[in-house]
Amino acid sequence: MNVYLLGASNPETMRVIRAVERVSPNVKFRGMLDNNPEKKGLSFYGLPILGGVEKVSDLKAENVGFVNLITRNTAVRHQTTQSIIDAGGRLVNLIHPSIDLAMTEIGVGVYLQESVILQAGVQIGDNTSIHMASVVGHESKIGCSVFIAHAVSISGCCKVGDGAFIGTNATILPRINIGRWATIGAGAVVTKDVPDYSVVVGNPGKVVKTNK
Repeated sequence: MNVYLLGASNPETMRVIRAVERVSPNVKFRGMLDNNPEKKGLSFYGLPILGGVEKVSDLKAENVGFVNLITRNTAVRHQTTQSIIDAGGRLVNLIHPSIDLAMTEIGVGVYLQESVILQAGVQIGDNTSIHMASVVGHESKIGCSVFIAHAVSISGCCKVGDGAFIGTNATILPRINIGRWATIGAGAVVTKDVPDYSVVVGNPGKVVKTNK
């Protein structure tokens, strides 16, 4: 399998790549894509930056997969992943090999960094990214195109809607529903359901605006 990654930004990606290479030598990381034209032709920690999403149609093949690393904006993540699919690219996962995936369901195009904990019964939707040291409690369901930042704690039996963004160190209490395209601020403690498109901050978390 030859893999190309979209978004030449976070060096932590290279640590995940190296970990995967150690246990899966048949997976070859061939290069990066980035939609910033100024990066084309440069190198990202040893991987060449070949261009933007427009290169997918040239690179696609039966043994080629793509991973979207963009996380700063879940709408942008969703749109760029759709561009990969529209160009004929196939999504694959980039998951740190130390993560125990037993008794979980994982979609495609998923990016999981080191020390993520997924408890039994967890479901992760397509094109979702979870960063280092976050915990998703038992039987929780995470939608598609979601970003969960570092050290987030999602308790058991929660639901996180498509496109939600959960900031660093946020805590979601048990059986809470986070709406589609909602934003949970860093350090927020969410104690009740969050409507679609809402922005929640503070402890206890309060809706401060709606992004629709």
